[in-house]
Amino acid sequence: MTSAPRPMTIDEASAHGTRVTLLGTAGGPPWWENSDRSGISTLITVNGAQYLIDCGEGWGPMFRKSGTSTPGFEHGIDELRAVFITHHHSDHTVDYPNLLLLAWHNGSNGLKRPVQIHGPGDRTVLPPIFGERAHQPEVFNPDSPTPGIEESTHRLLQAYATDINDRMRDNAKQDLSEIFEVHDIELPGTTGDDPNGDPSPAMEPFVIYADENVRVTAILVDHRPVFPAFAFRFDTADGSVVISGDTGVCDNLVTIAAGADLLLHECIDLDWVSSLMGPQSPKPDPYLMQHMLAAHTSTDQVGPQAEKAGVKTLVLTHLVPGNTPREKWEEGREGFSGDFYVGEDLMHFGIGTPIDDRAANRAPAGAGAHQGRELVGDGRR
Repeated sequence: MTSAPRPMTIDEASAHGTRVTLLGTAGGPPWWENSDRSGISTLITVNGAQYLIDCGEGWGPMFRKSGTSTPGFEHGIDELRAVFITHHHSDHTVDYPNLLLLAWHNGSNGLKRPVQIHGPGDRTVLPPIFGERAHQPEVFNPDSPTPGIEESTHRLLQAYATDINDRMRDNAKQDLSEIFEVHDIELPGTTGDDPNGDPSPAMEPFVIYADENVRVTAILVDHRPVFPAFAFRFDTADGSVVISGDTGVCDNLVTIAAGADLLLHECIDLDWVSSLMGPQSPKPDPYLMQHMLAAHTSTDQVGPQAEKAGVKTLVLTHLVPGNTPREKWEEGREGFSGDFYVGEDLMHFGIGTPIDDRAANRAPAGAGAHQGRELVGDGRR
């Protein structure tokens, strides 16, 4: 039985077939004062292939600093296999255009196949208006007010048509469609037919991507009124990693995280929320406060949620606000019996047994020993 994942240096983590790197650990759109956390983004590396989850502010510079690039092309995306977007909030996507537009100059010529991009599809209906308003807000882009990742990507590239046409004509750059293939995540059956009433109905995880290294499953989580909002699970021969995305307390999150080696879970500081809109704040608003807390998981809720899922290691990330002292986040360990860490930018985790140790312990041929774990069944172990 492998030990629980723990923070490591990049050299230690590189000894593992699967490793996880926190590129950015701050959540929310604000530029947090007195904080050096970058926007939310995570990198999973499996047998040298890389999988990026969310593109928060600064993911690119943090990727370059992380030491995870392959030898021979220190600052490139030449080993990037796939990108996964949990939901359409801007703090998760604001540096997505950087990936698309700077790829030409940062390793795309070394790609062996197009990068697969998977993200939420069209919501199909506008979210409800919260609270009472003297005037109804205008509908922005009424012809398509809730585009999915495919349409959003197309529109982003249209906005940069001048640059793209120049690069392709003057610099002989390849067509971006040969570099990226973008996919809306299609929900199974009638799941999610009521995004305003039931954004995270009980369901089983479903496969959205698989290759020789990893099997990725998704499930809807409760980040109302945003929909769809996903948690992702990455199953490899070394173990399993779950990324919660943004969510309140949610049974679906427990379902997809069941037995995982590593759970990266978002967290919000309840004291901070209370200071903004609680009973003793300058502008108390109990309804808005409850509305905000329902979409996120507080420090007193995250430990019990991870405990219910039976994960080995819980790491807090997407920390809101990004400048809350570490001591406050440490409260998240309450109610959780596994290993617990407060995420920091450029923190690395190795999953499973180091490759050299695995080879040293390999049984002789014909002994019937089974090496690693097969990616079978529903992706959960």
